[in-house]
Amino acid sequence: MSRAPNYEFQEWWNKQRENQGELLSENPNSLLTVEIRSPTADRTADKDRTRSARQLSWIYLLKFQQIANSIAFLTNGFVSLLRTANRRITTSDSPSDLESRRPQSRLYRVIKVFLVIIVVLLVFELVAYFKGWHFSPPTVESAAEVVDLVEYLYANWLEIRANYLAPPLQICGSSGFGAWMLLDQIPGLKPVAFVEYSEDVENVNVEEYPMVLVQIPMCNEREVYQQSIAAVCIQDWPRERMLVQVLDDSDDLDVQALIKAEVQKWQQRGVCILYRHRLIRTGYKAGNLKSAMSCDYVKDYEFVAIFDADFQPGQDFLKKTIPYFRGHDDLALVQTRWAFVNKDENLLTRLQNINLAFHFEVEQQVNGVFINFFGFNGTAGVWRIKALEECGGWLERTTVEDMDIAVRAHLCGWKFIYLNDVKCLCELPESYEAYKKQQHRWHSGPMQLFRLCFVDILHSKVSWVKKANMIFLFFLLRKLILPFYSFTLFCIILPLTMFLPEAQLPVWVVCYVPGLMSILNIIPAPRSFPFIVPYLLFENTISVTKFNAMISGLFQLGSSYEWIVTKKLGRSSEADLFGMMENESQPLAESTNLHRSSSESGLAELNKLEMNKKTGKHKRNRLYRKELALAFILLTASVRSLLSAQGIHFYFLLFQGVTFLVVGLDLIGEQVS
Repeated sequence: MSRAPNYEFQEWWNKQRENQGELLSENPNSLLTVEIRSPTADRTADKDRTRSARQLSWIYLLKFQQIANSIAFLTNGFVSLLRTANRRITTSDSPSDLESRRPQSRLYRVIKVFLVIIVVLLVFELVAYFKGWHFSPPTVESAAEVVDLVEYLYANWLEIRANYLAPPLQICGSSGFGAWMLLDQIPGLKPVAFVEYSEDVENVNVEEYPMVLVQIPMCNEREVYQQSIAAVCIQDWPRERMLVQVLDDSDDLDVQALIKAEVQKWQQRGVCILYRHRLIRTGYKAGNLKSAMSCDYVKDYEFVAIFDADFQPGQDFLKKTIPYFRGHDDLALVQTRWAFVNKDENLLTRLQNINLAFHFEVEQQVNGVFINFFGFNGTAGVWRIKALEECGGWLERTTVEDMDIAVRAHLCGWKFIYLNDVKCLCELPESYEAYKKQQHRWHSGPMQLFRLCFVDILHSKVSWVKKANMIFLFFLLRKLILPFYSFTLFCIILPLTMFLPEAQLPVWVVCYVPGLMSILNIIPAPRSFPFIVPYLLFENTISVTKFNAMISGLFQLGSSYEWIVTKKLGRSSEADLFGMMENESQPLAESTNLHRSSSESGLAELNKLEMNKKTGKHKRNRLYRKELALAFILLTASVRSLLSAQGIHFYFLLFQGVTFLVVGLDLIGEQVS
């Protein structure tokens, strides 16, 4: 609809035009004068300038507010960090703290002595710095003429460190770095299976499927037993050709009752599943597996698949692994890759994911392709039972029964295959305490095994190339040389060079080579590239635990034979578990009964968990003495490097010392309020 014409505005406009015409006739230049001196234009310009100034002031106020918020955030975070550290220091003297009650280890006593020496040397260097001796160092001859005991001692100290201490330290720091070696990162050739099983469940010839035994060893696995049993029981494999053994070593009666109820539930569903509990629990996991393999019915089965309690294989796991045994009569093991449900849970799990991604992508894959040998990961693998029997079965002599059986099978001439594209879900330890105990077992056990089987390797019938690979790469490089040199270089040699400046470490030793190694390690996990610096610092920090474990395993010291079950939290959701159950092809009525019984079992478990929360021990973070002592050593060395204006060394020692401090205060990983 058109708008009605405005006659009043039109009459006003005509009058204005007539007035302007009269002015122009009297003075032709009046229009120009009026435009230049118009007060309306001046007011508009002033108004625009005022508006711009106001906008600029608001922008500065917003910027200032953002800066103030950032400073307040950092301040609050720092204060919170100090409060947390203070709370853990004050509560560390509690009699319930296991870490404080544990007797001091030999390594910790050595670290304390080293810390005292470093502090004394720093005090000595500070005195020399304020006296100006750093700029004009005194000699023994000149100091003898001056009656100054401190100057005389400092002059002799300079001569001793230059002639006797610096040369061996220089050799250890420079030439010794050749121990840092990297396995060839050549992409592995994908193995090919000779046969594939049909996905048509109705028209299946059962005789084509070999007999498979599935074992789930567990010990007090309250949080994860249900999801692991369910994942195994719904395998897409003929039920009459598969038997599941739940090998429960739990000493908690409540946990035993829960696992028994879960097994009975699946037995009612028609799954061939058995519950086994040992009365004499010796040998840890190896003893548990050895006891299960001694059953009479095991002789009817050709293969055995092993899954730890927190592992959840895919429904087609057996169909993707068993076919590789067809046509390979000398194949003993098919190992699959681990995938982690909680790799993004916190910083600790992210750093673990980097390490394990390199292990599976590079070490396992390369060794599997070129020499058909690698360490069995203890779970998510399928063994040929004949191979297990020929190499002597499970032995209880070490805490790494998986590596032990793999070495003996390889020496007997059996081959292994690694499948990088078949993944099995599992959990990473989320607390530093659990991760530290796991790493201690993983690095003390191989040294026990190396000491026991070294002579057997030399006398075996395999080629000398495989012997050299097993001794130098499989055992010495990854399990002994790298942890030893990482600890000695960054925790001992580098701090000492700050107090012995005559022994200078090249920049490439301290910075470039470790950085290159970190980049190569992080390539298999490209999403973790932003964490490359924390990864490098944390690897140097955990090298203390690895070094301690390696020494204790090699010389049978301390708790080298101690097995502590890694704590799991059961991160897989119940929705995922029910989803797996629903994919199973079963009648609707049976499916309803399954969900009802599963829900009842879940309610019973929750009630028992609540009871244990009330009566159980209070969980909290703790202090770690070795890491704290090394933190003070590195920070002391960073102060000394600051006096000498050594930039790269100062920053590295500072950040590494702060990392040790954070780990020592247990500020990484799971935090318990």
